Amino acid sequence: MAGRLLLVDDEPGLRQAVQAYLEDSGFEVEVASNAKEGWDLLQQHTPDLVISDIMMPQVDGYQFLKQLREDPRFQVMPVVFLTARGMTTDRIQGYQAGVDAYLSKPFDPDELVAIVENLLERRSATQASSSDTENPDIADMARQIAEIRAILTQRGSIPQSPAPIRLDFTPREQSVLELVAEGLMNKEIARRLETSVRNVEKYVSRLFSKTGTNSRTELVRYALEHGLTK
Repeated sequence: MAGRLLLVDDEPGLRQAVQAYLEDSGFEVEVASNAKEGWDLLQQHTPDLVISDIMMPQVDGYQFLKQLREDPRFQVMPVVFLTARGMTTDRIQGYQAGVDAYLSKPFDPDELVAIVENLLERRSATQASSSDTENPDIADMARQIAEIRAILTQRGSIPQSPAPIRLDFTPREQSVLELVAEGLMNKEIARRLETSVRNVEKYVSRLFSKTGTNSRTELVRYALEHGLTK
């Protein structure tokens, strides 16, 4: 199956050879010689999958993967590591960091193509099975986050009530409200507060009920107008 790939490797010869083979196999391939360049390309075009070397100067593959997984846009993007190091401990470190597949150099390019195709097929199947439920919610959440961030840029121009109201929020509800008002998604809030996404969803629902709002955007605007956040 075709797809858009990002290949990050600091070895010019290997980078060119792998790019050529993948393109011959029907993929569209963008290349970067280091993690910073790869990150810049990710901001311009979101690929379907990332292939990255581990041993790179300045920012190595593990650091690059950590940066990817901390960004909501790339948390579930398939990532394949290429490395000359084949030690079990290195593989464990890669899997713990969130890599999807690990291929030691030298490798058979047909094996790389098979891994890429398999990961893309699995991702496509997962997206298809959740399209009726999860994807609309995720899209709506992303839209609301964008609206919240737009509101935050205009924070100084939002008129506040002369006498800020005080609602009976629990300390945890107040913490969740502060983080929602920062434009964070539920998964990010759960990580920050060291709780589950399900618990965050419950707190957000309680905030909706207590403030009489129906969306995160309304909640943030309400909180700003009534001085409910710092």
